[in-house]
This record gives sequence, C-alpha cells and structure tokens, in this order.
Amino acid sequence: MNIKSTFIYFAKAIVFGLIMAAMFLGLTAYLNGDSFSSGFKSTTKRSEGLSFANAVRRAAPAVVNIYSLSIDQSRPINSGALQELGSGVIMSKEGYILTNYHVIKQADEIVVALQDGRRFTSEVVGSDPETDLSVIKIEGDNLPLVPINLNNPALVGDVVLAIGNPYNIGQTITQGIISATGRNGLSSGYLDFLQTDAAINAGNSGGALIDTSGELIGINTAAFTVGGEGGNNGISFAIPIKLAHSIMGKLIQHGRVIRGALGFTGEPVNPVVAQILNLPNLNGVVITGVDPDGPAAHADLQPRDVITHYNDEVIPGTDLLMDRIAESTPGTEATLSIIRKGQVQQLVVTVGEKNSPI
Repeated sequence: MNIKSTFIYFAKAIVFGLIMAAMFLGLTAYLNGDSFSSGFKSTTKRSEGLSFANAVRRAAPAVVNIYSLSIDQSRPINSGALQELGSGVIMSKEGYILTNYHVIKQADEIVVALQDGRRFTSEVVGSDPETDLSVIKIEGDNLPLVPINLNNPALVGDVVLAIGNPYNIGQTITQGIISATGRNGLSSGYLDFLQTDAAINAGNSGGALIDTSGELIGINTAAFTVGGEGGNNGISFAIPIKLAHSIMGKLIQHGRVIRGALGFTGEPVNPVVAQILNLPNLNGVVITGVDPDGPAAHADLQPRDVITHYNDEVIPGTDLLMDRIAESTPGTEATLSIIRKGQVQQLVVTVGEKNSPI
C-alpha cells in the first residue's frame, strides 16, 4: 500500500468515526429528552412562548411603590417611617404617575420608590373618584417609562401579567388571562373594567396590567372577595388603559375631570315598557325622574319620555347615553330625539356640569 492509499484509508476511518460519534451523541440526547445541541453551549434565543421575562424587563422598572410618609417631619425617610399604600405606573418623562385614587386619598405625604432604589416625594396633580384614578408627579431624570399602545385593546383570552407590590413584600409578577371585558358600564361609576384571573392583592392597586409584549393594557384596581374573606378568588379587575390615559390627560390639564350632565334618571326599555308606551323596538332609555332645576327640565324632558337618539346617534341603552352625556362639554347644546305618547319629537338641551350623581 503506497502513501496516498494509506492517507485515504485513515481519512475514511476518521470521517466514519466522527459520524458514528455524532450519531451516538444524538441518540443519547434523544433518550435523555434533550436536543442534540444540549451538549454544547446554546446560542439560540429561548422561545418567547416559554417565558415572559422580556415583557417584564420592558415594563417592570416603570412600576413604582407608593408610600405615605409620617406627618412627623422629625422622622427620617426610611422604611420605619413609611406606610405602604400601593403601586403606580410612570407614564411620561415629565414624571406623571398613574395610580388609584383609593391608594393616595388619605396620605399625608406621598413617597414614590423606584425599582432602581431612588425615592421621591410627589405632589397630587388631580384625582377622579368616579374612576378611582389619580395622577401624581415626581421630579427626576432618566425615569423608566412603561410601553403603551392605545390601539391594542385587550381581548378575552389574552395572556396578561400583573405587576405591583402586594403586602409590601417587593415587586411581584403574577400571570393570568383576560377573563372578561366591559365589566360595569362606564355610566355606572364611569368604569369599564377588564376582568382577569391574575392575582391582584393588597398593594397591587395602581400597578400595571401588561400584555406579553410588555405593553400597558390596564391599571390594576380591585380584587373580588366574598363576604370579607381574604385572599384571591381569581376574579380581579383593572381599568383599561385607553380610559385611564384619557382620564390622566384631563387631570393633568384641569386637575379634575369635567363631565356633562342633564339632570335625569332613566332605565333601559324592556318588553313590558315597550308595549305600554307603544314603542317600535327596545332601543332607548325611558325617563324615570327629572331634576326640576336641571337642564333636562328646562328643555321640557318629562318622565315616561323615551330618548332614542342623542345628537343623531342611536341610543341602544342606558350605558351609551350616559357616556355620551358625560363626554359632552358643559355649556354646549345637544339634540335629543324622544318618543312621547307615541309621537316622535326633538328637544334641544344645554348640557350642564356634573357635580353629583346623574
């Protein structure tokens, strides 16, 4: 055998040996439930479907802990002088923070603690008890901001993460899905809750509800309890970010939310009422009471009238009508289409400002 033949022989043997070794490693990894590459250092990105770490990294730094500082100014700002209240979300580089009204309403002085260790005293910009939202403000540089997409509404079945400081044990992430949307009409308390089974406990209030990309979709506000029992029952609520963002803008601009009002009470049309009042369908709101000093009375709206349109928009029920009235600017005129004693009429009413329940 010459040198060339010898070289070819050994080359083939080496290649064959490498192939057999690779097959052996692959078979061993398969039997152990691992991938072939598990024996080597992995450089591939972990599947996002298996972890929400990236979403948490995007949003969590902007979720702050909110404390009440003792009114005793002689006490230092330390953990012994602070009373835990809840959580909040940094919404802008100017330092505006969204939280719940019930979190800060009884605070003497509000201290905001960031996840990077910084602490700030804050001022209340404005509050809206109707939606349980408040805006507070801190002065700081390089503040972490939460990602927001107002055109990405939450859908039933979406996976969500709740971020907050439950029981003051430190920032905590819980996971669940959107169980329902539209809980409570905006007209009954001006809320339109998202329902989730992500755990929201004491201290989570005012914190962030985010999607799996890390974008803010709601402000955590309440957990459902039965008969005063403690713990989480898998039914929690958050204020949708589109509503919360709108309220925030009004609070920053005016310090409060200015809502329209007409001064009447009403209820949805049911089949019995439709038959009694000779109505063509179940759309509309039947008037049950009118404030004698309110705008509705001045426009001659009467009990048993049925409002079918508000500024030419069909009114299917009470929630939409109260929403449209609340969104109207006080002092402007609105046109009501009503049915009175079977006859269609139109009334022009000057919208008042809400300062008590409609």
